[in-house]
Amino acid sequence: MAEQLQGKRVAILAADGVERVELEKPREALGGAGAQTDLLSVHDGEIQARDNDLDAAGTFTVDRTVTDAFVTDYDALLLPGGTVNPDQLRIDPDAVAFVRDFVDSGKPVAAICHGPWTLIEAGVVGGRTLTSFPSIRTDLRNAGADVLDQEVVVDGNLTTSRSPDDLPVFCDAIVTEFAGSSTEER
Repeated sequence: MAEQLQGKRVAILAADGVERVELEKPREALGGAGAQTDLLSVHDGEIQARDNDLDAAGTFTVDRTVTDAFVTDYDALLLPGGTVNPDQLRIDPDAVAFVRDFVDSGKPVAAICHGPWTLIEAGVVGGRTLTSFPSIRTDLRNAGADVLDQEVVVDGNLTTSRSPDDLPVFCDAIVTEFAGSSTEER
C-alpha cells in the first residue's frame, strides 16, 4: 500500500473548527500510500482544530488558500468534518465553487462526518447515495440525496463516511478510490 498513491496530489479543504482526527488520520493514510497532500483553506496561516467540536486541539498550517488552488492541480479532494469547519466552508463562495468544480471534474472526492454539508451547498448531492453524521442526514435528503447508514458509501466519484469511529474503513476506502484517479484527467 506504500506506493498505491505515488505521484498523486490530494487537496484537503478545511477551515477553522476542523475535527483534528478527521484531517490527521486520512492525511496520514494518504501520505503513507505515497500521496502528496496540500491543506487548502479560506485564509492563509493556520487553521484551528477541535476535538469533539468543543475542545481546542492545536493548529494545522495552510499550504494554499482555496482562491490560489485549481482543480487541475489535484488528483483528489478530501473534506474532513467537524461542525464548524464545513459550516465555514459552505458560506465561502470560492470554497463552494472549488468543491463543485472538483465533483463536476469526475475526480474522486471524499467527505466524512459533517463534511457533506459543503457538498450540499455546492449543489452536487441530488440523485447521489451518501452517508454522513446522523444530524445532517435530513439536510442531505432535502438536497435530493439517498442516505444510507453505513461506515462508507461510494457513489461514482463521491466517497462518504459517518464519523471518526469509521476512520479505519474510510481511510482504506479513500486510498483505494483515490488510486483510481489518473493524472491524465488533469
